[in-house]
Amino acid sequence: MEESSRLPLPDAFLDFLLANGLDPSMYTASDSTPRYVRLKPSCEDFVEEIEDEMKCKLEKVGWLPGFYSLPPDIQIASSRAYREGKIGIQMYGIDAASGAAVRALDVSAGDHVLDLCAAPGAKLCMIADILGKSGSLTGVDVASQRMAACRTLLQKYALGDRCRLFVADGTTFALLPVMFHSDSKSCKSAVEGKGDAFREWTSRRPYKERKKANKVMKTISSQLVRGTQNQELIFYGRHSGVVGLTRSELYQPACECEVSRRGYDKVLVDAECTHDGSIRHIQKFEQWGWTTFQRRVLDAERTDSLTALQLRLLSNGFNLLKVGGSLVYSTCSLTVAQNEDVVEQFLKEHASAELREVEDAKNWPCNSGRIPKTLRFDPLTSQTSGLFVAKFMKLAI
Repeated sequence: MEESSRLPLPDAFLDFLLANGLDPSMYTASDSTPRYVRLKPSCEDFVEEIEDEMKCKLEKVGWLPGFYSLPPDIQIASSRAYREGKIGIQMYGIDAASGAAVRALDVSAGDHVLDLCAAPGAKLCMIADILGKSGSLTGVDVASQRMAACRTLLQKYALGDRCRLFVADGTTFALLPVMFHSDSKSCKSAVEGKGDAFREWTSRRPYKERKKANKVMKTISSQLVRGTQNQELIFYGRHSGVVGLTRSELYQPACECEVSRRGYDKVLVDAECTHDGSIRHIQKFEQWGWTTFQRRVLDAERTDSLTALQLRLLSNGFNLLKVGGSLVYSTCSLTVAQNEDVVEQFLKEHASAELREVEDAKNWPCNSGRIPKTLRFDPLTSQTSGLFVAKFMKLAI
């Protein structure tokens, strides 16, 4: 086994791979696994211009619309299309497997979508791009710095008009999508007469306004039920539904009967994991040290805590889904414990959850998971980073 990998993989990790039926040779695939970018549909006519600037060929990914592959050594951050974002050509980096997870959601115009583990934001941008000028998008993540990166991406690519972002615990997040105003006149009128109503977003608010907002939030927080506290709104677009609401209206928790008809149409739970399916992530441990790897990836106590977290994230995301809605669960781990085992336990605990086929996957370069209808991407089979995908539908019972 050790001869099949160029990385000095420790024996404990090789045993870990064997126990999960994984081929160690996939960890040499980074030399041949391409990078991927997504171009906005309106920008695909500029492919030749991008190729000239980057001095490489962009190969269209036939199984994933809007995606192009690049040689693995190309740095897209130096290109004008990446740097300038909303000015001219719009291009951002996102692995094709991650793009497939978003495609599995089958987002449609008018959908209200929840991305429960949104950072660092590439999938969030893709969902916002698909929604266009309809529906709404709510992004949630517990890490404030990573959510700030999401906000930067949305603003850079001018995709935030119908988005709202919260720094919050995805296992307890409890806010439903809100109705939003369709034009600037209604936005303006919604604010009038409401002293503490949200006005149009600006990153630079006067000190008095920030002081007043903090005072109002402290008052409201003391009145909120568990599950709506510690949910910090850090960004909202003009047509996200937030403008014109008071803080008590925004943070009003929903009862179970409301969720069935007013919940999210689509929910993405790309859960925190050990990242062992990300080959480039594993390679970093050559510099960080394999002792750190042992603690972060192989430690049984950490893995147990992660699987418990993944199940809570999946369950809460499903609780916020309306009847008839779809949820996609994904991780960039290739372990059974963080994927199929979580799915099996979730299905046992949720009678209204039904595992569904991903229709587009018939043409995708991936394998079936150990549970029928689940999917596995890996560098050897898919020429992508490793990813597990499962899709559920919420039934009326």
